[in-house]
Amino acid sequence: MTAVTEITTPAGAGRAAEAAPVTMAGALNRALRDALAADPDVHLLGEDIGALGGVFRVTDGLAAAFGEERVSDTPLAEAGILGTAVGMAMYGLRPVVEMQFDAFAYPAFEQLVSHVAKMRNRTRGALPMPLTIRIPYGGGIGGVEHHSDASEAYYTHTPGLHVVAPATVPDAYALLRAAIASDDPVVFLEPKRLYWSKGLLEPSPGPAVLGRAAVRRPGTSATLITYGPSLPVCLEAAEAATAEGWDLEVVDLRTLVPFDDETVCASVRRTGRAVVVHEAQGFSGFGAEIAARITERCFHHLAAPVLRVTGLDIPYPPPMLERFHLPDVDRILDAVGRLQWEYDITEEQK
Repeated sequence: MTAVTEITTPAGAGRAAEAAPVTMAGALNRALRDALAADPDVHLLGEDIGALGGVFRVTDGLAAAFGEERVSDTPLAEAGILGTAVGMAMYGLRPVVEMQFDAFAYPAFEQLVSHVAKMRNRTRGALPMPLTIRIPYGGGIGGVEHHSDASEAYYTHTPGLHVVAPATVPDAYALLRAAIASDDPVVFLEPKRLYWSKGLLEPSPGPAVLGRAAVRRPGTSATLITYGPSLPVCLEAAEAATAEGWDLEVVDLRTLVPFDDETVCASVRRTGRAVVVHEAQGFSGFGAEIAARITERCFHHLAAPVLRVTGLDIPYPPPMLERFHLPDVDRILDAVGRLQWEYDITEEQK
């Protein structure tokens, strides 16, 4: 899990910067359009992705541009969609599947675990599995249950899968291109609450990389480690923390598998304190793995235990209550305060 996988994206990934900001949904649309144009083996499959352009309009206009054979509407049968994509990948195509909502992907879980994740290993590398599974995930949009799950732990626990969770517009473009170019299966988690965030599509400085985190804000007091929809919340918390005299570093994982131990541990060794933030439930969540890895690798640099700020250990709540469930600035600052005060060791205690 510590390996860094470098993937050279097809022509078009290093396009000139946009003159005006685009939304994350628009960046994903551009990535799909460029991948379809660059490689005739790329095919899109999913429910309502053709004429409708998808529930979130991420595939808007692609069927008209590339035809129904390349951008295909499917029945409401997730196991069938993914099973079909497995066969396409075995025959050398590069299918990109859209699961309409996070929890809608669960009917396809058997295909994912038994075939998608295992095929390359089962055949000793004879059959690559160049398959990308796009999953709009997470809360913050007022959706009911089955429409707001943060299900990343299921996928990160499955050997054979890469798992990606972009949090910025440039990353949404570059990482999706890298995922489609990969010969390994990639679960691509798209944070729904960030679909309408805006940013510039900057020129790529080189090959896109899966397995490398980014320091979004340098700091010295503690490290906030996060990904996907929680990144803006962590950045807001870091700005608010300056009023308390805390200088927080924010690390965006970008890719959950492979995991970038190098960047995460270097940050924690600098600051001596760490808080992991994600929307999913805390118990057995991905944050527990991050906390364990930091403790194992950075124990002698830690001034306090690694803390977690997560969703509550409950099924996703009704829309009116989701603000109590999702991590927010106050909960993050409370955790940082605990790191600074509850676990400080005085000279007398030493």
